[in-house]
Amino acid sequence: MIGRLMLSHPGLARHAAAALFPALLAAALYAMGIKSSWIGSVMPLASDWLQANPALSRALSAVLIALLVLVNCKLLLLMPRRQQIAGVWIELFALLMLFFYSFDLSFAFIARKVGFLITQGVTTTLYISAISILIATTIALIGAIAKLTGNGIVYGLATFYTSLFRGLPLLMQIYIIYLGLPQVGYVIGAVPAGIVALSLCYGAYMTEIFRAGIESIPRGQSEGATALGLSPGQTMALVILPQAMRVIIPPTGNQFIAMLKDSSLVSVVGVWEIMYLARTMGQTEFRHIEMLITASMIYWILSIALEFGQAYLERRFGRSDR
Repeated sequence: MIGRLMLSHPGLARHAAAALFPALLAAALYAMGIKSSWIGSVMPLASDWLQANPALSRALSAVLIALLVLVNCKLLLLMPRRQQIAGVWIELFALLMLFFYSFDLSFAFIARKVGFLITQGVTTTLYISAISILIATTIALIGAIAKLTGNGIVYGLATFYTSLFRGLPLLMQIYIIYLGLPQVGYVIGAVPAGIVALSLCYGAYMTEIFRAGIESIPRGQSEGATALGLSPGQTMALVILPQAMRVIIPPTGNQFIAMLKDSSLVSVVGVWEIMYLARTMGQTEFRHIEMLITASMIYWILSIALEFGQAYLERRFGRSDR
């Protein structure tokens, strides 16, 4: 009966949902143990009452926050879409900064260390990531073509490679390459070991992405290119890959961002990248959380830059659809 009434009156359903949302949010906040101390900061005269009624003050705090969220959503819905997106980003970023501020951070310590963290750590991280991305992309393209070939030997090599390097944890690959190769007489530095491990690991994942992208192009495209006299290499470079990039770029962009963050794993072999420097500089004055938060924000900024690059490439290769 209630469901039939809701279906026949959509406006009633929206009002019911709008009333149910703050109630559920308030209940969730209360269950999570939301504190009421912020009410005392806003209304000092209520501090004594809040301390005398802890359960009731928690419930009041949960209800007030839920109502604030509801009012905020209502105000955002009155704005154009671009302003809604900007408003959500600004508000969530402000909440994130308040969350970090509650840790009682030493901003003077961060200011002293952030310069070296950027000049040394970011440079090393970008160097490792950029070279690894180029090598992994080359490996992925070769591996994808190998998996699409009819040659059993080539197909077997490609499938063994992807199975092995997707099946081993990246950290284990770094240790095996850095510590294992000297056992057979080949000594490798920490940075080259990290680059090799990242390239082989992400090349295996990206091989499947490239293969799926190439297979998404209808066979008639390659047959038409062959009829025009193009060689297999020209067909792949001029016909298949430009069309497949629309399918390849979004998941490949995710892999690039993941690789940027996973480059922090090379810190285990002593590479002076962002994570290694953040950990070592934080130990000098027992300010671990300051350096970890600073390193996290740097990783986030670098990831945002990659997201913009991915969006640009998607628009560029998507022009033919429009």
